[in-house]
Amino acid sequence: MSGAEPTLVVALNGARSAADGAAVPVSPGDLVEAALAAVAAGGREVLVHARTPCGRESLSPRVVGPLLEALRGAGIGGGTGLRGGPGTGGGVAVSVAVSVGSEPDHAGRLARVRSWTVLPDRAVVRFAEPGARELAEELLERGVAVDAEVPVGGSPEPLARFLAWPVRDPARVRLLAEPASADPGPVAELLRRLPPVPVLLFGRGPVAWPVLRLAARYGTGARIGVGDVLHLPDGRAARSNAELVAAAVRAREVTTAGSR
Repeated sequence: MSGAEPTLVVALNGARSAADGAAVPVSPGDLVEAALAAVAAGGREVLVHARTPCGRESLSPRVVGPLLEALRGAGIGGGTGLRGGPGTGGGVAVSVAVSVGSEPDHAGRLARVRSWTVLPDRAVVRFAEPGARELAEELLERGVAVDAEVPVGGSPEPLARFLAWPVRDPARVRLLAEPASADPGPVAELLRRLPPVPVLLFGRGPVAWPVLRLAARYGTGARIGVGDVLHLPDGRAARSNAELVAAAVRAREVTTAGSR
């Protein structure tokens, strides 16, 4: 791939809680602070899992709206995260995870999205979950760009669902692929089969750093943050999202230089 530097998304909190350590931002204020530091370190988008004061994931407009407003009040939000996409303007896109973790019922997820009064720039839709296509289309209809998440190297069904979806607006749809390992074979095959949509690779836990280097090798977007991994490449515990982002920027630079 060519052009501007690929996107680096920061998974600020993921499914983690305060029990996972001090690096995990919990309150809206913590998330704003973490987002600002991560962007200063080189992040270009932030992904948040909105939570109630008691820590439960939620898609309620009373939870999502205030969090988005707090982020935008600090200057985070208003981008799309797509190179050359509409409305990028240098803005940092804010993405919200829309999954069974925040609303187990498919009809409930749709109802929540329809009730939002403050909209994120993007939303992550897991194509391994029921009703993903309908949910993605509803988000696009509301003006929210979509990250279609699929596993790579596991069940082929989520990717098949995505490939069968006639993407009507490729400028606002991105494939968020999670390889099961850093084996380049499945990723190379995936990239050959895709329609013309941007791609972002990410891994969780032990494969987070190998997959980030794989993304640099292929020139795709990448994701890092305490939502995905709690340790730096050398095995030390990360103190913050910003520390992970700084390490990711260095790792991408080294990998890219070595690929030339």
